[in-house]
Amino acid sequence: MEIDARTGALVLIDLMPRIIARETGPRTGTEVLAQCLALAEDCRKAGGLVVFVRVERPGVEVQPPGSDLDEACDPGPGEPVVVKRAVNAFHETDLHRILTERGVTTLVVAGLVTNFGVEATARTAADYGYDVVLPIDAMAGFSAEAHALAVEHVFPSLGEACASGDLSWRL
Repeated sequence: MEIDARTGALVLIDLMPRIIARETGPRTGTEVLAQCLALAEDCRKAGGLVVFVRVERPGVEVQPPGSDLDEACDPGPGEPVVVKRAVNAFHETDLHRILTERGVTTLVVAGLVTNFGVEATARTAADYGYDVVLPIDAMAGFSAEAHALAVEHVFPSLGEACASGDLSWRL
């Protein structure tokens, strides 16, 4: 599947040490991080937009340790970091405005975890009318079963699920 880098964006959800370290399935958070970083590199090479999203607990003065993006993420110049305080990356954030201003019509959504932040963000993206692409090997659920439920029963209604290797970015 080809993604036009001029109108596509890669949205990476909650690649934070405290979430990467949690028990996930069918792959580990570390494996998801590596796959997401490979997707980001491919997107950048084609001139596409990479958006990192991280969560903060609302109403908490000090966030738990590991609440920043993993140091390997290293957002580049012009790459937004969206801070959410809900499961969905669009809820009360600038994500939709950022994407709209840049003419984005297709979102590739990946990260942690499948059945929370990734799914909630993909649902809202579909509601907003974005074409949604979900590279299922670049995400994991809190269990392999939860991941499979989202992939098999929810994602077909939201967009196109695929393997990361089936994605290519073009100008």
